[in-house]
Amino acid sequence: MFHLRTPNIHIYTGAEIEKVRIAAQAAAQVRDRIAEAVQPGMSTLEIDNLAGVFIRETGGVSGSLGYRGFPRQICVSVNDEVVHGIGRAERIVAPGDLVKLDVVVNIGGYFGDTARTVCAGFPEPEGLPGELMRVTREALAAGIERAREGNCINDIGTAVERVAQSAGFSCVRDMVGHGCGRKMHEEPEVPNYRQGGKTPRLAAGMIICIEPMINVGTWRITVDSVDQWTVRSADHSLSAHFEHQILITSKEPEILTYGKN
Repeated sequence: MFHLRTPNIHIYTGAEIEKVRIAAQAAAQVRDRIAEAVQPGMSTLEIDNLAGVFIRETGGVSGSLGYRGFPRQICVSVNDEVVHGIGRAERIVAPGDLVKLDVVVNIGGYFGDTARTVCAGFPEPEGLPGELMRVTREALAAGIERAREGNCINDIGTAVERVAQSAGFSCVRDMVGHGCGRKMHEEPEVPNYRQGGKTPRLAAGMIICIEPMINVGTWRITVDSVDQWTVRSADHSLSAHFEHQILITSKEPEILTYGKN
């Protein structure tokens, strides 16, 4: 989700694709297991520790732990925290909290990356939290639909942004989707909004992560001045985050991290 600079898009083939599929399915399995385990009263550190157990059971290791110094197994972000939340013993999940779970699994040097938002204690939340989660899922689906050979990156971001704005919400602009496979973050960047100018064209064999981060209020964000990781909406409005890893093919886009998300 960090901005990248050097255009160097890798085209995956054959055995490489299969290795990414394995890592992606491991990440999806962990994502869904931890999403089902989240309950009010748990600390975000307990959630992180449980995710670590689930990751080890896949035969992989966390792709997040140690990445640029990140200290936990996954990112656990609550309510106005958009992404990169750090699990803490004192951070207790309350009923109705929106909990974002961003999971990266490394198996054999290949990465699977996916995210899901849950509402603690309410599998089908109503009101604003439920609407935000629904819109974010729909925005992700709209972006995936445009992830086709011959389209360009801008087609994805335009589709995501259109869904969010039609609901009166905003897409975070300073954090983006990305290529993912041999590394957790690769080219190309995949923003969740329409950009000016030309953007890379999608080709079969590209593997990208599409990950709408949608806020109820402003799209602007802040980074925690103490831990230097936790990203929050600048106005402290609710935020939701869903992410799938996608293989561009000559036909339909393949969702590598399919599951219960």
